[in-house]
Amino acid sequence: MQRCLWSYIITAVSLIFLSFFFQENNKEYLDYSVSLEEEKKKIVWQLHKELVTNESKNHLETFKEMQKNSPLLQHANYKLLAGAPPRKKKLLTVGISSVRHPSESYLLDTLKSLFEGSTESELNCIVVLVHLSVPDSELLGQVIANIQSLFKAHLEAHRLLVIQGHLGASPPPGDLKSARNSSHCEALYSRQKVSYSLLMNFAINISEYFLMLEDNIRCAPKFVSTIYWTLLAWKDLPWVILEFSSLSFSGKVFHTHDLHRLASFFLLLQRDIPTHSLLSEFQLLLAQSVPIRFSPSVFYHWDNYSVFQDTCFPVQEEKIFGEPDNPSASVLTDMMTISNIIPDYAYFLNKECFSTLDAVRGNYLTVVFERPQNVIRIEVLTGSEEQKQYQMQHGQVELGYDPLKNAKGCARYSLLGPLVEGNLDQRVFYETDSVEELSCIRLLVLASQESLLLIRQIKVWTQNEEEETSREKEILPDGV
Repeated sequence: MQRCLWSYIITAVSLIFLSFFFQENNKEYLDYSVSLEEEKKKIVWQLHKELVTNESKNHLETFKEMQKNSPLLQHANYKLLAGAPPRKKKLLTVGISSVRHPSESYLLDTLKSLFEGSTESELNCIVVLVHLSVPDSELLGQVIANIQSLFKAHLEAHRLLVIQGHLGASPPPGDLKSARNSSHCEALYSRQKVSYSLLMNFAINISEYFLMLEDNIRCAPKFVSTIYWTLLAWKDLPWVILEFSSLSFSGKVFHTHDLHRLASFFLLLQRDIPTHSLLSEFQLLLAQSVPIRFSPSVFYHWDNYSVFQDTCFPVQEEKIFGEPDNPSASVLTDMMTISNIIPDYAYFLNKECFSTLDAVRGNYLTVVFERPQNVIRIEVLTGSEEQKQYQMQHGQVELGYDPLKNAKGCARYSLLGPLVEGNLDQRVFYETDSVEELSCIRLLVLASQESLLLIRQIKVWTQNEEEETSREKEILPDGV
């Protein structure tokens, strides 16, 4: 019961806090802010009705005092340890928070992987921002000297910036007592949230987007291009967090205009809530109901890295999918068919593909399952495999529910994601407590193209009955 009370209070506090900032938000969230206001009223009413206890009232009053008297991060101060800020605003800040580890540090390996896996043109789009939380001055000096020696060229090119930050304001009421009484994991969570809050607060005006990484990460080659093309495809769509890894914390991309909200959100709830859980709560509060995660991952922990506090920071291992299983389905399309090429070729797991001429905006190809399926991953490939010709230039993949009679499609659809360079490879997540399964997958043409179009393959992975018991862990990461 006590845990439920805390969960309810945290939700209410989060909603009230974020509503304070919504007046500055972009137009895409205006409609949501209205519904959020109504939801806030419902939650406050529910708090008064069901949670009228001295403890809940005390915590709510503490929050109100914090919001009224302590503008979060207003008094933060920073020291420049190496490098200099970029002269022009970049596309992406790669933000790394590095702390002192009881064992070997992987920060230098992470930076090597990042720079060596990127081309010159990719590096021109980014700035790497490292926040060092190393209280030992001798060790801090050694780390800075190593960075200056190994990455001198990147420091001089304003691609690498190393800082140290501190919260100048006094801690909120009750924090000193809480710190003394906190557990080992709570103390680690608190330090992590403060460190990342300082990092994000500094990064607000450096770039358009922010990539969050830990200091123990191996990057896939050309990860910058992967992120760039994905951001371009999602540019006009609403999103809060795009995930380029199955790791619980690293590989997440944000709009920089959301960073001040997220940084303040971290500082409000410093104690026993894991940081990655707050990330999931944050995206829910800004109306992204499920994760948006791309496959395959482009960020991994080092193979020989062992998490030093595995009970505090559990490692989420990369899911191995194996081959797609494409359950029995019929395929419908309103696109022009050529000769004996049938739309089913796009769904058959073989070398055949479906081709059409002069696709126009609104054309579709829909896979209708014989029975609803618990789909966990979808991959759509268009265009020729080698030359990358005849791709769908503008299209999106939608998930369908409520099948119509006679296998004619579905009554309603929701967006999974747009095609990125003619392709899509995404995980499929379901809202908390949802029991719905997919009945359709629809590929929709968003812009006419006067050329040949190849829909090479639609691949589907489903969750079998043996995996059904673990579905709650797949709904939202890390038990949120």
